[in-house]
Amino acid sequence: MEHEANEDYKYRRVLLKLSGEALMGEVGYGIDPVVIGALAEQVRTVSKAGVEVAIVVGGGNIFRGFTAATKGMDRAQADYIGMLATVMNALALQEVLEKLGVYTRVMSAIDMQSVAEPYIRRRAIRHLEKGRVVIFAAGTGAPYFTTDTTAALRALEIGADCIMKATKVDGVFDADPKENPDAKKFDELDYIEVLQRGLKVMDATAISLGMDNDLPIMVFNMEVPGNIERALRGERVGTIVKGGGR
Repeated sequence: MEHEANEDYKYRRVLLKLSGEALMGEVGYGIDPVVIGALAEQVRTVSKAGVEVAIVVGGGNIFRGFTAATKGMDRAQADYIGMLATVMNALALQEVLEKLGVYTRVMSAIDMQSVAEPYIRRRAIRHLEKGRVVIFAAGTGAPYFTTDTTAALRALEIGADCIMKATKVDGVFDADPKENPDAKKFDELDYIEVLQRGLKVMDATAISLGMDNDLPIMVFNMEVPGNIERALRGERVGTIVKGGGR
């Protein structure tokens, strides 16, 4: 049985991008149960209201491929290890969501049928139509691509209305707000401006994919309870990156 989205929500199908670092909270490594629990509660709320939610999760709380590569490890090998770290995070998030009563599927770009379904675009869309949360793991399955790029790619493949980039700050600023108290927050940005100014929204490949396909990117603070729901209702939360005509 297919579900219907509440008309109060501006977006019907979204892709939530989580960094691995966001999941570790203040513990400094691994997964903070409090952080992942609060996040899962927000996802449950909007999913039960009929919003179709897909998630791409990073692995930086366990292993950072790029960092390892700069210290001498072969980049491709390091990236494959990083992809496996994202699977660990995806399985942990699935467990927490399902304990809250949210039907969840993990789809991996690397074949590991004992723990996750293989990524098949049409199957992913069908899961979403049935009200299941779909977690995309193992990046694109290829090295040299970040999970930011994965998020943009999967969002386009499933026909998402926007990407929601979860962070620990209130949006996009012209400087690091944790280091500079006078940093200015942007309410709205154009893709070109993000690229020209080198703003840390997502990597350049992800921004270019969004720009070429007119896919909005919403950057918000995941640590504020209810922010996901407020953003999906169209309230001014964080920063939105989009084309000039959208």
